[in-house]
Amino acid sequence: MKNIAIIMGGYSSEYQISLKSGNVVYETLDASKYKAYRIHIFKDKWVYVDANDNEFPIDRNDFSVIADDARISFDCVFNAIHGSPGEDGHMQAYFELIDMPQTSCDIYQSALTFNKRDCLSVLKPYGILTAESYYVNLGDFIDEDRIVEKVGLPCFVKANKAGSSFGITKVHKKEDLKHAIDVAFKEDDEIIIESFLDGTEVSVGVITFNGETTVLPITEIVSENDFFDYEAKYLGKSQEITPARLTKSDEEKVNIVAKKVYDVLKMRGYSRSEFIFKDGEPHLLEMNTVPGLTKESILPQQAAVAGISLADLFGSAIEEALKK
Repeated sequence: MKNIAIIMGGYSSEYQISLKSGNVVYETLDASKYKAYRIHIFKDKWVYVDANDNEFPIDRNDFSVIADDARISFDCVFNAIHGSPGEDGHMQAYFELIDMPQTSCDIYQSALTFNKRDCLSVLKPYGILTAESYYVNLGDFIDEDRIVEKVGLPCFVKANKAGSSFGITKVHKKEDLKHAIDVAFKEDDEIIIESFLDGTEVSVGVITFNGETTVLPITEIVSENDFFDYEAKYLGKSQEITPARLTKSDEEKVNIVAKKVYDVLKMRGYSRSEFIFKDGEPHLLEMNTVPGLTKESILPQQAAVAGISLADLFGSAIEEALKK
């Protein structure tokens, strides 16, 4: 029986979604193989939370915990933290230093994919298509004419390092740019402004499953809102159609690109990449390395269509981490 620490929470606006994801993993792991422990990671505390919601502090020297007069050590960490510090490389670095296996990708891949601007820049030389983009850092002069000239209207203003569509606005008029930039700067000190790609949006899960890189069935995103924002993602304001209504040719194209991105970046664990088809070609928007794991989330939906149960999806991630 392996002791598995499921880390959840985090320091970003996504912490509530992370708590939901972590609890699904906690409730679903195969109890005949794994003893699961819920570990809440917040800025002011790292604690083990038992079945009665009692909290016991984590010893950060070796990530163990004393509960009920016994010291508990862990064989592996299941990472369910969306955003910082679970998706940006910080927890990965800590676990590498203490030699603790964990289920998500490595430090460099986490930090790179969390930074949308850097990730897209690294992938462009490999022929990965992306939207036109314009970068702004906090304190930069905002040249609205130049922005519109580069990316056109409508455009998207995004926090560079944030997930779950926090800090993102679709801008239709030049005079609304300033407000959208202010919204994005509430989430991050770097922003990315991208051209609007008008086409079918899809989400592609690529995972390491039973030792093999596996592309899951594709999900088509049809948002009731102006774009796939927080409400569309989490409050039911979208249709997520799995498998996506794509031609065989388009399905093959996006599968090849998604797997290429996973391989080029030397990924492991889970990933979920977002693409929009423009002129018949998939353009990459971003990659998530700790995607949502709630029952409504896209990756579990895709696994279900592929015939992979949640227990097998989560168990495979742990076995891969233990192998490494």
